[in-house]
Amino acid sequence: MRPIAVFGPTASGKSALGLALAHELDGEVVNVDSMQLYRGMDIGTAKLTPAERKGIPHHQLDVWDVTDTASVARYQRDAIGDVEKIMARGKTPILVGGSMLYAQALVDDWQFPPTDPTVRAKYEARRVEIGTDALHEELAQVDPAAAAIIEDKDPRRTVRALEVIELTGKPYKASQPPKDAPPRWGTRLLGLRTTADWLNPRIELRTREMFERGLIEEVERLQSQGLVADSTAGRAIGYAQVFQAQRGELSWDEAVERTITGTRRYVRRQRSWFRRDKRIKWLDAAGDTTAQAMRALG
Repeated sequence: MRPIAVFGPTASGKSALGLALAHELDGEVVNVDSMQLYRGMDIGTAKLTPAERKGIPHHQLDVWDVTDTASVARYQRDAIGDVEKIMARGKTPILVGGSMLYAQALVDDWQFPPTDPTVRAKYEARRVEIGTDALHEELAQVDPAAAAIIEDKDPRRTVRALEVIELTGKPYKASQPPKDAPPRWGTRLLGLRTTADWLNPRIELRTREMFERGLIEEVERLQSQGLVADSTAGRAIGYAQVFQAQRGELSWDEAVERTITGTRRYVRRQRSWFRRDKRIKWLDAAGDTTAQAMRALG
């Protein structure tokens, strides 16, 4: 009953494989997608509907309000609790998602570095003074590896990385556990390998379907619940582009195209991140992933 993790890039088929493994191995799914943690962010995150979950319990879905600031530490605490309860029930936890820091926080013994309100305030003031892009450039000067993994120049994580670097005197990634250490609970790590030729059309199709199914209306509904552009949830790919179109900065056609290109950029970061983890057994996403996974698990 050791956990099984299914990692990989957006639109590679992780949710479907996670469901299949849960059926095969009497399992329950634990979400490892940071944006699926938010209640109401359904269409734009490709969250499985209750019907699509086919009776498989899913954990760490719809647990945060869109006004909440994302917290990897909070997720780590809560998701670890879910995994251990699942194992205590004699079930197999199936960890499914592609959010890189959240994946590592769950499967590795990551002790989060200290915080200092004064140091954080200094960098926050610097961000307000020069803007997020310029502050991200400053991070890239002192720690290129950290800058490479901060999603879409996220202002909060850019500030946090600079805070950690100043407090520890070490690169931001030095605060993270090595990727060759045994994973927590002896988790077996599976990854979905893709090619651009196979994945890019899937990304485009899924993005266009999201807009057709009501992503714009979803954003409008969430705005009535407090969703704003300058928030963790509001900066998610797709949601950010809807905000830009609402402000007249993009046409709606441009919003769709920017969502597609933004997703492709994110996929490149995901590929780079997970490829470095030598513990992952890779499956061909274009093939029969369930059969491959069962063979890989022995």
